[in-house]
Amino acid sequence: MPNNSSPTPRVLWKGAISFGLVHIPIALYSATSDHGIDFDWLDKRTMDPVGYKRINKKTGKDIAKEQIVKGIEYEDGQYVVLSDDEISAAYPKTTQTIEIETFVPADGIPFVYLERPYYVAPINKGAKVYALLRETLQRTGRVGVARVVIQTKQHLAVLVPSGPGLVLNLLRWGADIRSWKDLPLPAEGAKAAGLSDKELKMAADLVADMSSEWNPDEFKDEFKDEIMRLVDRKVEAGDTEAVLPVEKAEEGSTGGAKIIDLTELLQRSLRKGDKNKEEEAPAPKKSTRAAPTKRTAKAAAPAKRAKPASAAAKSAPKRRAA
Repeated sequence: MPNNSSPTPRVLWKGAISFGLVHIPIALYSATSDHGIDFDWLDKRTMDPVGYKRINKKTGKDIAKEQIVKGIEYEDGQYVVLSDDEISAAYPKTTQTIEIETFVPADGIPFVYLERPYYVAPINKGAKVYALLRETLQRTGRVGVARVVIQTKQHLAVLVPSGPGLVLNLLRWGADIRSWKDLPLPAEGAKAAGLSDKELKMAADLVADMSSEWNPDEFKDEFKDEIMRLVDRKVEAGDTEAVLPVEKAEEGSTGGAKIIDLTELLQRSLRKGDKNKEEEAPAPKKSTRAAPTKRTAKAAAPAKRAKPASAAAKSAPKRRAA
């Protein structure tokens, strides 16, 4: 009997969400799958796969991997060469923690910053504190802005409540977002843009007439569907070629965290916040010079190296067209 059950989601990363003194052991799962058309390069004479080669752009000759160094162009044609050791030393310290730094209004992050979503699920008896964070974010209308290191790369991220779960959406850094100022945009405001009340009303009526509830199943990738219909016809006609594929996939990392009494953790977190505020307040003046303030230092927890998040791209089967 064929097995029609869905494949078990692959864990991409394990660690914990941290805010205050509270840790929530969680696992990350891919929230998306790539169903686009992937055209492979093939040699038409032999049907062998064609890949990318390391070629010297000036001479056109192949170059051995050992002869390649990495450089940063700081001026036109001028480079600084960095060794592998220098690059490795610059990598952020890998931890298994999604460290929430602040909570912001849910509508406070523009869509242009959103990059890649992951589903977050509790593990290791973390269901109760996971539910506490989810319900608190929903009731306060807030989302958590955090940092996370995945495969030696540090990401800015936002933790968002969505239905029964939490979604971790990686964010683009502010420096990666281009400004509006150089674009030929109309002036802001209806009056400044030269819009009449009649035009605005007609546009609003049209929007209302075309409005509906969001249903992603109503929207299809027409190009992909047409290509795959063509592929199916060729398969049925026996018009196929044999190509030996070579693919690799990496497993998600493992990890965990302990959970202790939730109420005590919350109380300790609040007490710690009050203590920090007291320590940061100016001390009473004994002379003309004020005593220096103190700030608490965060201790970095021992970390395990995270596995690549790029394994998400291999989590779902994909039809390939040559």
